Amino acid sequence: MSETAKNTPEDLQDVNAAEETAAEEVAAEATAEAEEIIIEDPVAALEAEVAELKDRLLRQAAEVENTRRRAKKDVEDAGNYAITKFARDLLDVGDNLRRALDAAGDTSNADPAMKTLFDGVEMTEKALLKAMEQNGIEKLEPLGEKLDPNMHQAVFEMPNPAYPDGHVAQVMQAGYVLKGRLLRPAMVGVTKNPAGDPPAKEEGPGSNVDTSA
Repeated sequence: MSETAKNTPEDLQDVNAAEETAAEEVAAEATAEAEEIIIEDPVAALEAEVAELKDRLLRQAAEVENTRRRAKKDVEDAGNYAITKFARDLLDVGDNLRRALDAAGDTSNADPAMKTLFDGVEMTEKALLKAMEQNGIEKLEPLGEKLDPNMHQAVFEMPNPAYPDGHVAQVMQAGYVLKGRLLRPAMVGVTKNPAGDPPAKEEGPGSNVDTSA
Protein backbone atom coordinates (compact mmCIF):
# COMPACT_ATOMS: atom_id res chain seq x y z
CA MET A 1 0.00 0.00 0.00
CA SER A 2 1.32 3.45 -0.93
CA GLU A 3 2.35 6.13 1.57
CA THR A 4 -0.51 8.37 0.47
CA ALA A 5 -3.06 5.74 1.02
CA LYS A 6 -1.94 5.35 4.60
CA ASN A 7 -2.80 9.02 5.40
CA THR A 8 -5.91 9.26 7.50
CA PRO A 9 -8.45 12.11 7.27
CA GLU A 10 -7.00 13.51 10.48
CA ASP A 11 -3.57 13.73 8.86
CA LEU A 12 -4.99 15.56 5.86
CA GLN A 13 -6.69 18.03 8.17
CA ASP A 14 -3.39 18.74 9.93
CA VAL A 15 -1.64 19.34 6.61
CA ASN A 16 -4.37 21.71 5.46
CA ALA A 17 -4.26 23.55 8.75
CA ALA A 18 -0.47 23.95 8.49
CA GLU A 19 -0.77 25.26 4.96
CA GLU A 20 -3.47 27.73 5.99
CA THR A 21 -1.31 28.92 8.88
CA ALA A 22 1.69 29.45 6.57
CA ALA A 23 -0.46 31.34 4.09
CA GLU A 24 -1.83 33.55 6.86
CA GLU A 25 1.70 34.33 8.04
CA VAL A 26 2.81 35.27 4.51
CA ALA A 27 -0.28 37.44 4.09
CA ALA A 28 0.35 39.13 7.43
CA GLU A 29 3.95 39.91 6.47
CA ALA A 30 2.84 41.28 3.11
CA THR A 31 0.20 43.40 4.80
CA ALA A 32 2.74 44.79 7.26
CA GLU A 33 5.15 45.65 4.45
CA ALA A 34 2.34 47.29 2.49
CA GLU A 35 1.29 49.31 5.51
CA GLU A 36 4.92 50.42 6.05
CA ILE A 37 5.19 51.49 2.39
CA ILE A 38 1.89 53.32 2.65
CA ILE A 39 3.16 55.13 5.72
CA GLU A 40 6.55 56.05 4.08
CA ASP A 41 5.32 56.99 0.60
CA PRO A 42 3.24 60.04 1.66
CA VAL A 43 6.30 61.52 3.42
CA ALA A 44 8.52 61.05 0.37
CA ALA A 45 5.81 62.40 -1.88
CA LEU A 46 5.35 65.48 0.31
CA GLU A 47 9.10 66.10 0.40
CA ALA A 48 9.30 65.87 -3.39
CA GLU A 49 6.34 68.21 -3.74
CA VAL A 50 7.89 70.72 -1.33
CA ALA A 51 11.19 70.61 -3.25
CA GLU A 52 9.37 71.14 -6.54
CA LEU A 53 7.35 74.06 -5.16
CA LYS A 54 10.50 75.61 -3.70
CA ASP A 55 12.31 75.33 -7.03
CA ARG A 56 9.33 76.81 -8.86
CA LEU A 57 9.12 79.67 -6.34
CA LEU A 58 12.83 80.45 -6.76
CA ARG A 59 12.49 80.47 -10.55
CA GLN A 60 9.49 82.79 -10.40
CA ALA A 61 11.28 85.10 -7.95
CA ALA A 62 14.31 85.26 -10.28
CA GLU A 63 12.06 86.00 -13.24
CA VAL A 64 10.29 88.78 -11.33
CA GLU A 65 13.66 90.29 -10.34
CA ASN A 66 14.89 90.19 -13.95
CA THR A 67 11.69 91.82 -15.14
CA ARG A 68 12.04 94.51 -12.47
CA ARG A 69 15.63 95.23 -13.51
CA ARG A 70 14.73 95.41 -17.20
CA ALA A 71 11.84 97.76 -16.45
CA LYS A 72 14.08 99.96 -14.29
CA LYS A 73 16.72 100.13 -17.04
CA ASP A 74 14.08 100.95 -19.65
CA VAL A 75 12.80 103.79 -17.48
CA GLU A 76 16.34 105.09 -16.92
CA ASP A 77 17.16 104.90 -20.64
CA ALA A 78 13.91 106.66 -21.50
CA GLY A 79 14.79 109.45 -19.09
CA ASN A 80 18.41 109.72 -20.18
CA TYR A 81 17.94 109.53 -23.93
CA ALA A 82 14.48 111.02 -24.46
CA ILE A 83 16.09 114.19 -25.81
CA THR A 84 18.28 112.36 -28.34
CA LYS A 85 16.47 113.65 -31.42
CA PHE A 86 16.24 117.18 -30.01
CA ALA A 87 19.94 117.06 -29.10
CA ARG A 88 20.90 116.06 -32.65
CA ASP A 89 18.89 119.00 -33.97
CA LEU A 90 20.83 121.34 -31.68
CA LEU A 91 24.13 120.11 -33.10
CA ASP A 92 23.42 121.89 -36.40
CA VAL A 93 22.82 125.12 -34.49
CA GLY A 94 26.14 124.79 -32.73
CA ASP A 95 27.89 123.98 -36.03
CA ASN A 96 26.49 127.10 -37.67
CA LEU A 97 27.57 129.30 -34.80
CA ARG A 98 31.09 127.88 -34.99
CA ARG A 99 31.24 128.39 -38.77
CA ALA A 100 30.20 132.01 -38.32
CA LEU A 101 32.94 132.57 -35.76
CA ASP A 102 35.57 130.86 -37.92
CA ALA A 103 34.51 132.90 -40.95
CA ALA A 104 34.84 136.15 -39.01
CA GLY A 105 38.47 135.41 -38.27
CA ASP A 106 40.46 137.91 -36.25
CA THR A 107 38.19 140.79 -35.19
CA SER A 108 40.69 142.65 -33.04
CA ASN A 109 40.91 145.41 -35.65
CA ALA A 110 37.28 145.24 -36.75
CA ASP A 111 34.88 148.14 -36.35
CA PRO A 112 32.87 148.24 -33.10
CA ALA A 113 29.66 146.98 -34.70
CA MET A 114 31.41 143.92 -36.14
CA LYS A 115 33.19 143.28 -32.88
CA THR A 116 29.92 143.49 -30.97
CA LEU A 117 28.29 141.05 -33.39
CA PHE A 118 31.20 138.66 -33.08
CA ASP A 119 31.10 138.80 -29.28
CA GLY A 120 27.36 138.17 -29.33
CA VAL A 121 27.70 135.08 -31.52
CA GLU A 122 30.55 133.81 -29.36
CA MET A 123 28.50 134.27 -26.19
CA THR A 124 25.58 132.49 -27.82
CA GLU A 125 27.79 129.52 -28.69
CA LYS A 126 29.13 129.34 -25.14
CA ALA A 127 25.61 129.51 -23.69
CA LEU A 128 24.45 126.75 -26.04
CA LEU A 129 27.38 124.50 -25.15
CA LYS A 130 26.81 125.11 -21.44
CA ALA A 131 23.10 124.27 -21.74
CA MET A 132 23.95 121.13 -23.68
CA GLU A 133 26.55 120.11 -21.10
CA GLN A 134 24.04 120.60 -18.28
CA ASN A 135 21.79 118.11 -20.05
CA GLY A 136 24.51 115.50 -20.47
CA ILE A 137 25.65 116.48 -23.99
CA GLU A 138 29.43 116.69 -24.25
CA LYS A 139 31.50 117.98 -27.15
CA LEU A 140 34.37 115.93 -28.57
CA GLU A 141 37.34 117.73 -30.09
CA PRO A 142 39.95 114.99 -30.29
CA LEU A 143 42.84 116.86 -31.93
CA GLY A 144 46.08 114.98 -31.24
CA GLU A 145 44.34 111.90 -29.85
CA LYS A 146 44.74 108.38 -31.20
CA LEU A 147 41.97 107.50 -33.61
CA ASP A 148 39.04 105.81 -31.83
CA PRO A 149 36.65 104.18 -34.33
CA ASN A 150 33.93 104.25 -31.66
CA MET A 151 34.10 108.05 -31.37
CA HIS A 152 35.80 109.31 -34.54
CA GLN A 153 35.08 109.03 -38.24
CA ALA A 154 38.25 109.18 -40.32
CA VAL A 155 37.53 111.19 -43.48
CA PHE A 156 41.03 111.39 -44.95
CA GLU A 157 44.71 110.78 -44.21
CA MET A 158 47.31 113.53 -44.12
CA PRO A 159 51.01 113.92 -43.33
CA ASN A 160 51.73 115.76 -40.11
CA PRO A 161 55.04 115.14 -38.36
CA ALA A 162 53.65 116.71 -35.19
CA TYR A 163 51.61 113.56 -34.50
CA PRO A 164 52.33 109.82 -34.78
CA ASP A 165 50.58 107.83 -37.48
CA GLY A 166 46.98 106.97 -36.67
CA HIS A 167 46.37 110.12 -34.64
CA VAL A 168 43.88 112.89 -35.25
CA ALA A 169 45.70 115.69 -37.06
CA GLN A 170 42.64 117.77 -38.00
CA VAL A 171 39.05 118.01 -36.74
CA MET A 172 36.64 118.89 -39.52
CA GLN A 173 33.52 118.58 -37.39
CA ALA A 174 33.26 118.13 -33.62
CA GLY A 175 31.59 115.04 -32.23
CA TYR A 176 29.10 114.80 -29.38
CA VAL A 177 28.04 112.21 -26.80
CA LEU A 178 24.85 112.13 -24.73
CA LYS A 179 25.48 110.60 -21.29
CA GLY A 180 28.04 108.22 -22.70
CA ARG A 181 26.08 107.35 -25.85
CA LEU A 182 27.45 108.65 -29.13
CA LEU A 183 25.29 111.29 -30.77
CA ARG A 184 27.62 112.06 -33.65
CA PRO A 185 31.20 110.97 -34.31
CA ALA A 186 33.87 113.59 -34.80
CA MET A 187 34.88 113.86 -38.47
CA VAL A 188 38.65 113.91 -38.52
CA GLY A 189 41.76 113.74 -40.66
CA VAL A 190 44.24 111.10 -39.56
CA THR A 191 48.01 111.31 -39.65
CA LYS A 192 49.92 109.15 -42.12
CA ASN A 193 53.46 110.36 -42.53
CA PRO A 194 55.64 109.34 -45.49
CA ALA A 195 57.88 106.34 -45.00
CA GLY A 196 61.26 107.26 -43.61
CA ASP A 197 60.05 110.25 -41.64
CA PRO A 198 60.88 109.99 -37.92
CA PRO A 199 57.69 109.27 -35.96
CA ALA A 200 56.55 111.92 -33.57
CA LYS A 201 56.56 111.17 -29.88
CA GLU A 202 53.16 109.81 -28.93
CA GLU A 203 51.37 111.91 -26.38
CA GLY A 204 50.27 110.38 -23.13
CA PRO A 205 46.76 110.21 -21.68
CA GLY A 206 46.84 113.86 -20.60
CA SER A 207 44.59 115.02 -23.43
CA ASN A 208 42.34 118.01 -23.02
CA VAL A 209 39.38 116.05 -24.37
CA ASP A 210 37.77 113.23 -22.42
CA THR A 211 36.17 110.61 -24.65
CA SER A 212 36.01 107.92 -21.98
CA ALA A 213 32.20 108.30 -21.87
